[in-house]
Amino acid sequence: MIDLHTHTTASDGKCTPDELVARAATAGVSVLGLTDHDTVAGCAAAAAACARHGLEFVPGIEVTAVADERDVHVLAYFFDLASPSLHAFLAVQRQRRMERVREMFARLAANGIHLDVERILSAGVADPDRAVGRPWIARALVEAGHVADVNEAFARWLSNGCPAFVPRTGASPAEVIGKIHEAGGLASLAHPVLVKHDEWIPELAEAGLDALEAYHSDHSAVDTDRYLALASELGLLVTGGSDFHDDTHHGGGGPGSVCLPREHYDLLLATRQSAIAKR
Repeated sequence: MIDLHTHTTASDGKCTPDELVARAATAGVSVLGLTDHDTVAGCAAAAAACARHGLEFVPGIEVTAVADERDVHVLAYFFDLASPSLHAFLAVQRQRRMERVREMFARLAANGIHLDVERILSAGVADPDRAVGRPWIARALVEAGHVADVNEAFARWLSNGCPAFVPRTGASPAEVIGKIHEAGGLASLAHPVLVKHDEWIPELAEAGLDALEAYHSDHSAVDTDRYLALASELGLLVTGGSDFHDDTHHGGGGPGSVCLPREHYDLLLATRQSAIAKR
């Protein structure tokens, strides 16, 4: 079982890297990719845990881009974890995340919902390598009794068009793809069905996109088939995974609930090796 899309407490997941790897091992995952949002802070701990459990570890990131005021998430794999330019770029990304989340808290306060912002964000303030996000706010709303669950928090307050929503600002998808390539990585468009702009994918391929995430917890079998066909048509590789966060807002399945077939993973590895040989 190959799951190349998971999250930990380094961004908006609820499991620590150790907990994620333990759950993945129990589920029978043999290759695990960690793709926290705009940070690699969990990768060292996850790699060590994978070594203990006998799993192959693939470090990754889910980098946030913006197009037409929509989030476009680009997954990065096989990059240089020590890349100075990538680390500098991600630091700016995380600062933008913090500013956006603080503005959402301010909008909640303007609507009569007052939360202990500094307590909620303390982990992100203490460790600037951690990436804050809307799930932090959603869980705080649940904890304070303002909503029944995370899904209601997003539906009532945090999604586009809701009272506390703040549009994201950030780099374009082409810029993100360029940063990933600069660090020696492969770039894959995450969960394209959620982007809802399939017509952008050929343009992203022209901008250097390497792969398409055809296998995802929000994709139906029809969606997967469509993206597999599109990837083949455009000459793109294929990635996939559960997008595990350990919450009900992101699919709800555990690690390994959605997996990438081995033949696609082997093509990713072959492409990586070919790129290394050309350097």
